[in-house]
Amino acid sequence: MATLADADLTFASRPHPAPTSVEARAAVLANPGFGTRFTDHMVTIEWTEPRGWHDAVIGPRLPIALDPAAAVLHYAQEIFEGLKAYVQTDGSIALFRPEANAARFNQSARRLAMPELPEALFIEAVTRLVQTDRAWIPSGEGSSLYLRPFMIATEAFLGVRPAKQYKFIVIASPAGNYFKSGAPAVSIWVSDYTRAAPGGTGAAKCGGNYAASLVPQAEAIARGHDQVVFLDAAEHKWIEELGGMNLYFAFEDGTLLTPALTGTILPGITRDSLLTLAREEGLKVVEGRYSLEQWREDAASGKLVETFACGTAAVVTPVGKVAGRDGEFTIGGGGPGQLTQKLKNRLVAIQRGDTPDTHGWISKIG
Repeated sequence: MATLADADLTFASRPHPAPTSVEARAAVLANPGFGTRFTDHMVTIEWTEPRGWHDAVIGPRLPIALDPAAAVLHYAQEIFEGLKAYVQTDGSIALFRPEANAARFNQSARRLAMPELPEALFIEAVTRLVQTDRAWIPSGEGSSLYLRPFMIATEAFLGVRPAKQYKFIVIASPAGNYFKSGAPAVSIWVSDYTRAAPGGTGAAKCGGNYAASLVPQAEAIARGHDQVVFLDAAEHKWIEELGGMNLYFAFEDGTLLTPALTGTILPGITRDSLLTLAREEGLKVVEGRYSLEQWREDAASGKLVETFACGTAAVVTPVGKVAGRDGEFTIGGGGPGQLTQKLKNRLVAIQRGDTPDTHGWISKIG
């Protein structure tokens, strides 16, 4: 069948020789965790400089064969996305804003000197995998099928230049709640490390950004916290984002603030969705700067009533406590706030099909 992106590009289907048994799959879906179990299939599409995108295949999930000199292993040309498929109230399956993921994927590709993937082809690849592995979608509260499209440089060479050969892949993982602590709100540690600097790759969704966050994240966990928050590189003063989530700050006067996208912060799709929903709630929404010191002062005075993190994996998560080398402080009562819960409920209701989608965010695929 011809793709939506290119009439000459067709998807080949390769049967899985030994798919997971119904019983084994049911055991996974009963307690999926997050990012540790995977479905039977994957999508692969090749790109080479002379041919462009070609050889689109949906087939068994298998190890990737790479030459030891593959550019991704030496120069980190790699980007990825994260989105989810949900079981709707009516039993259908839907994606949430996949076109936004496709657009961001190409923004990352441009920053990493990688070829852009036609957005329609991105969406078709994701859709085909979900339709093939539909039986892997968990239906419990807070559950979904997490989708990981990514691209790696596969050309074998040792030299600092953009590669001339790439592979685009989509894998899927049944997912439950992201945070496993069960606490009503997460605790975060203020890192001395920097996640991104002006002119760097902070706005791209590339593996190097996350590799740089692993030491500070491990430090946070060792100190008894769930996540790490990064400050800006220039002044080490302004709040930017967590290791993998954007932040929002809610004030008693009805203002909702989130750090502005200055090129060092990932433009989250959940972040953008909440901007729309918050405005519909009549809140004064501000994209600007917010310092660590002001955060501390506003929490102490009661001016700041809630802080929450957001992202595809964690959805909307309340922040109850912030700690750093200069001490710690609690936000509100240290648990979920009313606005945090209200915005989360509205977002999840749209994703699950429990309320009308007036924004065109839901793409039903079966």
